[in-house]
Amino acid sequence: MNNKYVLITSAHNEAALIGNTIKSVLNQQVKPAEWIIINDGSSDNTSEIVNKFRADNPFIKLFYKNADPKRDFSSKVNAIHIAISKITSLDYQYLGILDADITFDSSYYASVLSKFENNKKLGIVGGLIYDIVNGKTIPLYLHPNITRGAVQFFRKECFEEIGGLLPLRYGGEDSAACFSARLRGWEVQNFEDLKGFHHRLAGTADRSIYKARFREGFVEYHLGYHPLFEFVKGMSRFKEKPIIAGSIVRFIGYWTASVKREKRLISKELISFIRKEQMRRLIKI
Repeated sequence: MNNKYVLITSAHNEAALIGNTIKSVLNQQVKPAEWIIINDGSSDNTSEIVNKFRADNPFIKLFYKNADPKRDFSSKVNAIHIAISKITSLDYQYLGILDADITFDSSYYASVLSKFENNKKLGIVGGLIYDIVNGKTIPLYLHPNITRGAVQFFRKECFEEIGGLLPLRYGGEDSAACFSARLRGWEVQNFEDLKGFHHRLAGTADRSIYKARFREGFVEYHLGYHPLFEFVKGMSRFKEKPIIAGSIVRFIGYWTASVKREKRLISKELISFIRKEQMRRLIKI
């Protein structure tokens, strides 16, 4: 089995959390050939923490990116593009995106690699993410075929075929990648036995929960979601915090972007694919 993989992390002011993420990777049964970490304009001591571990682990490589004057969700993707340009391994077969606030057990990546070996059509793999907030463990919604960007793991061939990640201003590059992969015939799958722990409430790194839900509506507009699907989705997720209000705010975000006629960056072909798939799901319901 060719189990050679590369990890990429974009870290912006993650000094409080990145140490435990690094420990999780160092404890892996199968370690990455390279781990490219981009210090994305941090103003804290993120770099100092990474350098402490780098001294004894040469596969960890740290590079720097100046802070974007107007930082948004595309900043992470721009950092990932820089990281890819720094990869020196020539024969790696897999590429993993890893956020700097995630931890997991020692068998995590060995299990991920086995999923790919058992299914040659798999292009992207993800798992079940739990938010750790105030001592509580909150499982996030596990979509059948959209993996979360915090732990998104690609077959290299698939990643290259879809053209990598799109730098979307409001985020959603992980969903766009999954849709693009399936449009091209790859399978995308989440596995419940792949468990990652996210040590803050999803989407709230530098904003309130209400702003996060409003942004999610913007993201889904920019991904071309069908209005009817967006409405049904909002109603089905009303139990997510903040209860009821979160769904309303998300829907307001979607329609705000729609009224403003914000320009979408994804192709018309991909939007058509997404909407046809969503309508099929609604018909089944």
